[in-house]
Amino acid sequence: MRFTQDDIKVNNGSSVDGILIFCTLVLTAIGLASIYSATYDAGSSVYFQRQLIWAVLGTIGLVTMLFVSPRTIETVAIIIHIIILCILAVVPFVGKTVAGTTAWIDLGYFNFQPSEVAKITTILVLALYLSKHNASVRSFKTLATAGLIVAIPMGLVLLQADVGTSLIFFLMYIPVVFWAGASPFIVIVLTAPFIVGLAALIGTSALLVALGILLVALILLRENGFASAVVFGFNSAIAVSIQVLYDRLAPHQQSRIANFIEPGSDPLGVGYNVIQSKVAIGSGGLTGKGFLNGTQTQLNFIPAQWTDFIFCVPGEEFGFIGASIVLVLLGIVFIRGIRIASIVKSKFASLVTIGFIGILFFHTVINIGMTVGLTPVIGIPLPFLSYGGSALFSKLIMVGLLSAFYANRKEYT
Repeated sequence: MRFTQDDIKVNNGSSVDGILIFCTLVLTAIGLASIYSATYDAGSSVYFQRQLIWAVLGTIGLVTMLFVSPRTIETVAIIIHIIILCILAVVPFVGKTVAGTTAWIDLGYFNFQPSEVAKITTILVLALYLSKHNASVRSFKTLATAGLIVAIPMGLVLLQADVGTSLIFFLMYIPVVFWAGASPFIVIVLTAPFIVGLAALIGTSALLVALGILLVALILLRENGFASAVVFGFNSAIAVSIQVLYDRLAPHQQSRIANFIEPGSDPLGVGYNVIQSKVAIGSGGLTGKGFLNGTQTQLNFIPAQWTDFIFCVPGEEFGFIGASIVLVLLGIVFIRGIRIASIVKSKFASLVTIGFIGILFFHTVINIGMTVGLTPVIGIPLPFLSYGGSALFSKLIMVGLLSAFYANRKEYT
């Protein structure tokens, strides 16, 4: 293969998105450097070694995917998905438990997390269904069937006590059905209960703001008045019921929920990592303290920083500039992905692309929100940077598939 300005030529003469691949590999390199730094004085160099091996395997997988056509993916998607679902079903019984979550299969030197692969296969099957059989996302039957495709792996992941990953399954469903033609009203119907429910847990002020925004959105959309009233009433009922149930919980149960929503309420427990994370990022200043010179990182103020709080490392060691570079690179990945989804002729490939970008986007927003105290700490890794071989490998495979779709952008399926 050879490089051009924006694209890479593969053997069949088609070009893949060189900018997308370049940004992905740079992010992966930043992730490896950050993990190396975070484990340098922590006596945990094995994590860097494992991640390096996964990065090599993932890069090989990315390159391999460049030569795969959307038709081939369609052919094998359902079979692979069924296999992954079967593996997910047995994980709660034979899996390895870490911090109360049983989501990994112990392979000796490595741990394999099937739910990361399940995100890929679920998007593939969801896109396959919505692109075939004359499926119309404006019908309840289609939305319900599409929802069931997502709900099955989501439920299996919940059995692993992995709330964060199960949330990603729900969130990635939204952009796919919207891209498939669902109206903004349908998107509001799907997302409002989650937002209103979360606002009800945060407090009355947040709840009133959420309901106010919902009401304004329903008015602006000018949908059927009765349907809009039902949606608003249903969400109001959810808010009231959540607050009533919360008031009836035992004090220790209320405390757990409060700590989940606002980690700062428990600075020596749940909120410790968040507080130290904000200190690390803030202390980096404009240019940072230099590689391997971050005090919060090297003195291990944040336990297992190489996992969910990896963003602190470039933020502390390379400052605002380093953190901005990471965000810009991720932003370019999102933009290139949306571009691919917009120009490919295959509806299947377009929907898969949006699904993958949705996964990467929600992972990024939630993870960085965790590190600066804007979102609850729910164990969501930062794409390409956080330690986790299964997560890194699966996301590199995603990028490989996106580039393959771009290379076959004129192909109809």
